Amino acid sequence: MFEKITQHTAAPLRVAASEGNYYETKANPIGPGMNERIQKLRKLSVEAEPSLTIERALCETAFYKENFGKLSVPVLRAANFLDYCQKKTIYLGEGELIVGERGPKPKCVPTFPELTCHSVEDLNVLNTRELQRYTISQEDIDTYAREVIPYWAGKTQRERIFSHVPQEWRLAYEAGMFTEFMEQRAPGHTALDGKIYRKGMLDYKCEIAAHLASLDYLNDPEATDKAEEWKAMDISCDAAILFAERHADLAEEMAASETDSTRKAELLKIAEVCRWVPANAPRNLWEAIQMYWFVHLGTITELNGWDAMNPGHFDQHLTPFYNKGIADGTLTREQAKELISCFWIKVNNHPAPPKVGITARESGTYNDFTNINIGGIKNDGSDGTSEVSYIMLEIVEELHILQPGSSVHISAKTPDKFLHAATRVIRQGHGYPSVFNPDVYVQELMRQGKSLTDAREGGCSGCIEVGAFGKEAYLLTGYLNVPKIIEVTLNNGINPVTGIRVGPETGDPRTFKSYDELYEAFLKQLHYVVDLKMRVSNYIDRMFAKYAPAPFLSIVTEDCVSRGKDYYDGGPRYNTSYIQCCGLGTVTDSLAALKKHVFEDQTFSMDRVLKAVLNDFKGEEVLRQTIMNRTPFFGNDDDYADSIAVKVYDDLVSAIDGKPNIKPGGKYHLNMLSTTCHVYFGKVMGATPNGRMAGKSISDGTSPSHGADTHGPSAVIKSLTKFDQVKSGGTLLNQRFLPSLLRKEDDVKKLGHLIRSYFTLGGHHIQFNIVDTATLLAAQACPSDYKDLMVRMAGYSDYFNDMNTDLQQEVIERTENDGF
Repeated sequence: MFEKITQHTAAPLRVAASEGNYYETKANPIGPGMNERIQKLRKLSVEAEPSLTIERALCETAFYKENFGKLSVPVLRAANFLDYCQKKTIYLGEGELIVGERGPKPKCVPTFPELTCHSVEDLNVLNTRELQRYTISQEDIDTYAREVIPYWAGKTQRERIFSHVPQEWRLAYEAGMFTEFMEQRAPGHTALDGKIYRKGMLDYKCEIAAHLASLDYLNDPEATDKAEEWKAMDISCDAAILFAERHADLAEEMAASETDSTRKAELLKIAEVCRWVPANAPRNLWEAIQMYWFVHLGTITELNGWDAMNPGHFDQHLTPFYNKGIADGTLTREQAKELISCFWIKVNNHPAPPKVGITARESGTYNDFTNINIGGIKNDGSDGTSEVSYIMLEIVEELHILQPGSSVHISAKTPDKFLHAATRVIRQGHGYPSVFNPDVYVQELMRQGKSLTDAREGGCSGCIEVGAFGKEAYLLTGYLNVPKIIEVTLNNGINPVTGIRVGPETGDPRTFKSYDELYEAFLKQLHYVVDLKMRVSNYIDRMFAKYAPAPFLSIVTEDCVSRGKDYYDGGPRYNTSYIQCCGLGTVTDSLAALKKHVFEDQTFSMDRVLKAVLNDFKGEEVLRQTIMNRTPFFGNDDDYADSIAVKVYDDLVSAIDGKPNIKPGGKYHLNMLSTTCHVYFGKVMGATPNGRMAGKSISDGTSPSHGADTHGPSAVIKSLTKFDQVKSGGTLLNQRFLPSLLRKEDDVKKLGHLIRSYFTLGGHHIQFNIVDTATLLAAQACPSDYKDLMVRMAGYSDYFNDMNTDLQQEVIERTENDGF
């Protein structure tokens, strides 16, 4: 399909794809709104096999060998970015209108050895693992082993982190008390505001030049550091412009030999667009979309090992260009939809770079967590929906591809027409879009210190966490395994899975006279683990600020240019560190079981419960069934359990919220997100007092424990809105419905009413799987018949048959609602 590429030559390379033939299959349906171009591009994207390219690693290694120590770190990073933009393979595919790839072809992913360097074993594993494989040739593995691995030994960010962490942190980390995001990738998530549609890179270069000219080396002690950062930003602007110019050159070369007059004109138009953006602010819809895409590629090429880069309120940003084109007759709705569809497919061409070490053996996800926010409110508080919003919903429904993720934002001002259009897409069962409540997350952001205008321009990036788009570095530091803290509490600071001490001595629970004593011990363990995690997270933040700045990302983030400070070094207007807390349902139900059956009813002794849990309930099925059937569980609008959930939630807020990070004015906040980590956390735990067996998943986000919610979705949302979600930076709620429940239009409207009710009561987010258990089991039995079956995991969607058995089982075990 592709011309042969020699990936490790230093010369500039350019590749044009040959045209493929589109065909309709069960796994590759033709959407009713897709024209022939979009059908072909979708086919190529869906069928392209993810692969690894060593091109970036080779270029970077050669550049570092020659220049490390000769340039300041910011200038080194920017010059490395420029060097790669000069040398990387340029791809322009048949029929494309929006151009640019992170690798030399679609679905081809570079590695980031400065962050974490893959071993030969890693590459072999990725090349051969059963699920979510990344192909790589033996020749490239040999070259990587010879050229890349030796240089980066001892120099990666991951090695810097693990060589300095204290032993108590390492023990807690290895026990699964928490994870650390930045041991494998760059910090994030990141979302942009609308400034790149008003300014081009030449405008930023003028601003930077003015700052450099006004430097006061006599009175400003930071003048030298600012100068190096501004120089780096200026070089990064040049890199982005050069990258676009190379695409223009290739488009013109292809046009010169193109025999089809229509395609020749398109190629010349592509060249014109790439000559104009990102150097200048876009003038029309085509340029606006290409502008964002070049900025997106710049950030994920510069330094983004595996994290979310998002356009923010993309529909709102594109609407002025759309309206102008429609008004002056230079654009039709069909042309706009085609251009936006081309962008959608471009995002789908970019799987997440794979992990290293033990996690390389596990199949994670190809999803790189780009989340398109649709609808919501404008920064003046008015309704943000437009015709572009509806076009995007149509594209989500018709393309049915893994990426980008999409979310609809439903405020009190959002028209019912838009909500109904969104729920009709949700009914299709792809897991997209998820649903957010701007009326709540604006309050969340203002509580964190954002201005009203900046909060309104904020929203979600990645999964469910929110920030002020274009003005904030809101970094996810990793997940906190709250049920594991209960497990350690019940064992006086010992991890019962390994017998190793991972927490302080807080007393033998057999000696506790009251539930309050047990809960106090839990709080001591909680504060110990949170403080331990924060100390190391602060150290890691300094390592990125010192060794891995991101000058290109800094250019497009508010206040970094004016302050002369990097995105990772306190440059943005706001700086937030999030800790994602997992397992609220499991914690609540475990505490409820102990409170009721041990301390109040005294049905069982603490000793008997602890022994039963330690032995995974062997010989104690009566005890287990009593707990599971006679305990008030979270998610049923039962104040007994829900009051415990509120207490746990408030104490998580107390332990985390407002603690300072290392950046000026920066704070820690929590969100209730699990992604797939609730599956991993369950695997490192024994059984828990709520009847959950050893190794089973803990509850995800703020969702109830699997099967614990027996009173329907209305009871679930009442339980969740008893705690103040405004105190968080995001709460995740998964719900699963039978497809038969949403067959009629009136049923779809009822789903909209459920969403409105939850949001009126203060809910932050909700997402749906519309699939029955029979279909999921059939997909497990005959994967080839269900290649396009997509389900909602936790904050993102994935192909069901790309998920490992543990993840599949987690979805299957979610409560199957057959009514509202």
